[in-house]
Amino acid sequence: MSDEKDPLLLPHDADGIQELDNQLPRWWVWLFNLTIVFAVCYFTYYHVLSLGALQAAQYASEQKEGSAIKTAALKKFEDSLPALKPMTDPIILAQGQAIFAHNCAPCHRKDGGGLVGPNLCKHDHWLTGSNFVDNLNTIFHGVPAKGMVTWGGVLKPDEIHAVASYIYTLRDTHPLNPKPPEEPGQAAAPSIYE
Repeated sequence: MSDEKDPLLLPHDADGIQELDNQLPRWWVWLFNLTIVFAVCYFTYYHVLSLGALQAAQYASEQKEGSAIKTAALKKFEDSLPALKPMTDPIILAQGQAIFAHNCAPCHRKDGGGLVGPNLCKHDHWLTGSNFVDNLNTIFHGVPAKGMVTWGGVLKPDEIHAVASYIYTLRDTHPLNPKPPEEPGQAAAPSIYE
């Protein structure tokens, strides 16, 4: 072995390992320099000159735009409520049943017989009107005084229509141990659309 030292080895070592004095690849150095230039340009454009919207401002703008679209869609759906009819498509009814089982069954039971909420199988037990449009309106606006959630901001309009259509199929069914009317002797409130 020769005593001549390798010119690429640096004079220091760590645990017997010596570092080589290698030059970084030119493409890597240029890429690194480009990231520095990009960072300076980005900082100047967004933070010094304020020419572009920052992510937080862009998010707020897009959220406001999305809220306006959602509000318009819900308003359009609400305006169309009086003209809607129950759906009979088995796929839509199955979707409505799944949504009902997940969101409505805790209060109305899975069979619609009523628990905390009223019995949905007997239309004379309903306090907010018993026709289909009243059902849509009740689901959409909720009944906060009775503890029913306003589903208009949670469910999509087609989901509300599917749930109301499924509830319509529960009419005149006979669940096990149905809940009696909340106010004995009093029929359901008259429909606001009749």
